[in-house]
Amino acid sequence: MTNVTNLDTAEISSLSSTIQDYLSLIYVMERDREPVVGSRLAELLGVTPPTVTNTLKRMTRDGLITMSKDGTHLTEAGWKAARVVMRRHMLMEWMMVRTLPWSQLHSEAHQLEHAISSMTETALMEQLGRPQTCPHGNPLPGCDEFVKDWIPLTKISPGETVTIRRIHELAEENAQLLGYLETKHIIPGVRVAVTEILPFNQTITVEVEGQPVTLGNAVAGYIFVEIQ
Repeated sequence: MTNVTNLDTAEISSLSSTIQDYLSLIYVMERDREPVVGSRLAELLGVTPPTVTNTLKRMTRDGLITMSKDGTHLTEAGWKAARVVMRRHMLMEWMMVRTLPWSQLHSEAHQLEHAISSMTETALMEQLGRPQTCPHGNPLPGCDEFVKDWIPLTKISPGETVTIRRIHELAEENAQLLGYLETKHIIPGVRVAVTEILPFNQTITVEVEGQPVTLGNAVAGYIFVEIQ
C-alpha cells in the first residue's frame, strides 16, 4: 500500500482556476498513459481548440508542462501542483458526501477546490481518515496501487457478478451521465450481474437490484469493478 504520509505541499494559490482545471485533466490523462490532445481537452473543458492552444502555451512558459514532438507532458512542478489540485478536489467531495447527492459532488467540489488552503487540506485529510479514493472510487494522488486490481466493466463476461468500485474521472465531467448512473444505482459498492453483451451495437446489460440496465461500451469502459 502506498505511503501518503508526506503530502505534496506545492503552493498553487498563484495559479488561476483555469490553469488548475487544465492541470487536473492532464494529470488524469498522463496517469492513465493517454495522449494529451488539444481537441480532447477542449471537449472536456467546453472551450475552443484555439483557447486550449493558448493556455497550453502559457503553461509551457510557466514551467508546468512541456510540448514537443513527443507530446504534451507535465513537468515535475506541474505534477506536484496537479496532485495538490486533485487531492483538494477529492477532499471537497468527501466533505459534502452526506449533504449532496452523489452525482452532484464533482461539480460542487469543482467550485470549492480552488479556495481551500494547505492548512485546511491537511486538516481535512486527518479528519476524513486519510481516504485513498474519492466518493466515485478514483484514487487520491499516491494511492494508485489501491485501485490497480479493479478492471473495466467491458472486460467482464456474461454470467459474472461483480462489485462496482470506481467511476473514472473523465466520466465525472459528464453531469448528466453521473445523474443517470445514480438513478440506476450504478455507484461504488453495488453488486451487479452482467447478463448480456452485444458486440454488434456495442452495449452491455447488467442487472442492478433486480432491474436490467443497458450501457454503451464507451460508458461501461469508465466503470471499474472488482471480481469477488
